Amino acid sequence: MDIQITLEETGSKGRYIAHIPGHEDTGEMTFSRIGPKRVIVDHTGVPDTLKGMGVGAALARNVVAEARAKGFTIVPLCPFLKAQAERHPDWADVIEGLAPATG
Repeated sequence: MDIQITLEETGSKGRYIAHIPGHEDTGEMTFSRIGPKRVIVDHTGVPDTLKGMGVGAALARNVVAEARAKGFTIVPLCPFLKAQAERHPDWADVIEGLAPATG
């Protein structure tokens, strides 16, 4: 699935928007910056028309990649992101409160 993710940011608030070509609806992941090196992710929303297409997972992978690239950590207040992070212990380097992978 070709999912394109863009960023909208105003001041300390922002959101990642997931677009799927050929679909009018979009998914989103909202966040707030609480410092230069910390971001709270507070919501992931995927409309019913996009459910089952991997939009939420793509948004989660995107914010983790952004955190690694830009050097910030994520406070996962969003239940969806928190659940995704628990499935990916390798994200512990950027997800606060996540136990690192053992191995």
